[in-house]
Amino acid sequence: MSVTIGYAAMLEQFHPREAVELTVHAESRGFSGVMAADHFQPWVPQQGQSAFVWNVLAAIGERTRGDLGPGVTAPTFRWHPAMVAQASATLAAMYPGRHWLGLGSGEALNEHVVGHYWPEAPERINRMFEAIEIIRKLFTGSLAGKDVKHAGEFYRLESTRLWTMPEVPPEILVATAGPITAKRAGRNADGLITVGAPVDKIAGLFERFDAGAREGGKDPSTMPKVLQLHLSWAPTDEEALANAMTEWPNGGMKFPKADIRSPFDFAQIAKLVRPEDFEGRMVISSDPDRHRAEIQKFADLGFDRIYLHNVGRNQREWIDVFAADVLPKITR
Repeated sequence: MSVTIGYAAMLEQFHPREAVELTVHAESRGFSGVMAADHFQPWVPQQGQSAFVWNVLAAIGERTRGDLGPGVTAPTFRWHPAMVAQASATLAAMYPGRHWLGLGSGEALNEHVVGHYWPEAPERINRMFEAIEIIRKLFTGSLAGKDVKHAGEFYRLESTRLWTMPEVPPEILVATAGPITAKRAGRNADGLITVGAPVDKIAGLFERFDAGAREGGKDPSTMPKVLQLHLSWAPTDEEALANAMTEWPNGGMKFPKADIRSPFDFAQIAKLVRPEDFEGRMVISSDPDRHRAEIQKFADLGFDRIYLHNVGRNQREWIDVFAADVLPKITR
């Protein structure tokens, strides 16, 4: 399977109309598709936006031909899993064969807004996998013309079905950077999403995911492995660093972020971020070949789809440079 390079549309940074236009431009220059996260708030106030991902993906679908993924949404706190299933089924029905469903266990930044108790990570992960069970029931039962119901530890679903369905349900991909969740994802999901990390850590994730898939009677070689890769390119190294420090300081925060509730709290923490904090976490360079080597490293690891996020506001310039000097040189 050859690797494809898609565009990560940052709804945290760009007005939805601009995000749509940038995605259209990226596809016109050779990017394969788009992923966008389901955020209720940006990471830091400087980013300035946080549009509703399902609306934006539908608008992108009308203007493009590539794949469409919310990478990721949490089907666990702001949303009941049935609502995520309905949103996903509708998008897949509108754009057959293009939509995939990326799911995660959530972050307080987005999920606390509905006023629920925010539990520890093990419960958040268990909630996600129960949500996946409900979404699968709805996809499978609805395609068979049957109502389904659910009574579990965290959720209830009274007898119902989805009345708008695609001919083929969307792939369910689980986002994780942890080996235990990766193994459960292999058993219960169709694919894996993660972010850039050291090669040995990624290899360990793949190993656990593949083991889980085999336990579930599946062939891991047929299951998509998806990467979101943050980077900072600009015409000079100084501009690239300034973009990272200003627009994406969260990329330099070397600690778990799932329990922080406010962009303003992140902004206070961002004052402690130094340029060296990005080392090993994100390539910051004006040299397209440095970025190409980093992307190639992950392609060689076995990722099937890689979505690139340039953290600066210089999106069109970056898209054009990478379309000419980077994308054509990525091989697998």
